[in-house]
Amino acid sequence: MRHRSGRVWPVARCGQDDLVPSPPPADVIEPHTSHDEIETRAEFERRLATGSLAGLTVQGLRLDLDPAPDLTGVEVAGTLFVGCRFANREVGADLVRRGANVVPPFSGLPYPTQPSHLYTPDDLAAGFADGGFAGMYDTRVYEHFRAHGGALPDVREALGQRLHDHGVDNALVDATRAWLAAHGPQSVVGVMGGHAVPRGSAAYRMAAVLGWELARADRLVVTGGGPGVMEAANLGAFLAAWPAEELTAAIDLLATAPDFTDHDRYTAAALAVRQRYAPGPTLPAQRPAASGTEWARSGGLAIPTWLYGHEPANLFAGRIAKYFSNAIREDTILRLARGGIVFAPGRAGTVQEVFQAATKTYYGTDGASGAYVFLDRAYWTAELPIESLLRPLLAASRFGDLSSTVHLTDDVREAVRVLTAG
Repeated sequence: MRHRSGRVWPVARCGQDDLVPSPPPADVIEPHTSHDEIETRAEFERRLATGSLAGLTVQGLRLDLDPAPDLTGVEVAGTLFVGCRFANREVGADLVRRGANVVPPFSGLPYPTQPSHLYTPDDLAAGFADGGFAGMYDTRVYEHFRAHGGALPDVREALGQRLHDHGVDNALVDATRAWLAAHGPQSVVGVMGGHAVPRGSAAYRMAAVLGWELARADRLVVTGGGPGVMEAANLGAFLAAWPAEELTAAIDLLATAPDFTDHDRYTAAALAVRQRYAPGPTLPAQRPAASGTEWARSGGLAIPTWLYGHEPANLFAGRIAKYFSNAIREDTILRLARGGIVFAPGRAGTVQEVFQAATKTYYGTDGASGAYVFLDRAYWTAELPIESLLRPLLAASRFGDLSSTVHLTDDVREAVRVLTAG
């Protein structure tokens, strides 16, 4: 390549990628499991009864609620209390004097600085009944996020957000551990696609049927937690135990408020469908269901971000890992979806996800990848010719020709067959 100075620079060849050590060592990418973390009051009381909390981490617990624990005679050398609330400041000060480390929750924040569990739809929708969309927990956090710098917050806010997102990371590992142990990483399927797809449209119905079929095949459906295709896929998983005609009826109800920019009507319709269909029948498992995984088979997982907090919350996922950092959120979705990814029609955001996922597959960053299934053959070959770029790239992977992982189809059931084969 010739620089404007006239000097000829050597052009990097694809072969130098062979010098890059990939994939990373297993201990770098495997979820961290610690037996030294206390995240529930029951576990805290059990440890407290031994007389020692030394070296443990206590996360996000309300230790100010009656009965407030007596910590005066407990060994706390090296104990980390992060995001916990105490009966008064003197309790925290005494813990520090006796060798503990205390990172208290930040005052004035509408969100926890160390959440000990993932969000539920009820958590995000809290306040809607009295205050509408503006009064929801989800909206109040978003407005706080905007008021304190958005994606470029001040130092105090940044620390609070980072602590929150670490807590979500930790809670996500805890929430998915039992499912992955029972079903394996290849059972997790991602669904990507346009956020602006209106409820009731053909594309929305297709994505809902896809989620319905995947959940019935014992797959954990993971989406980006937004409206459009993402909501539809979680809706299908939410109604997986119901017959297909009920899924159609639910979509028809939602279609009375098709546009997510009509925030109050959009959210009210979602809550009405949830009330009508929950709790529902139990979905028969193809294998014994692991304890604590019921949510995974009734809505699946959504991983949204407050960066896009102007979009109403997707209220059909069983659990919601909501982050402030969009970069962490996107990487997390793709890291989990080892059983394949479905790409419904979408624009720049979806195309970015296609090649971010392809990068992971090409280098084997997170281990073996599943199929790449593109719904709507005409869209992905004529309007956005992804296939012509993706196949040559994956064919050149150092792990062999991976171009056969790319599938284009107009048939949801064919997509499900590809994703559940083997």
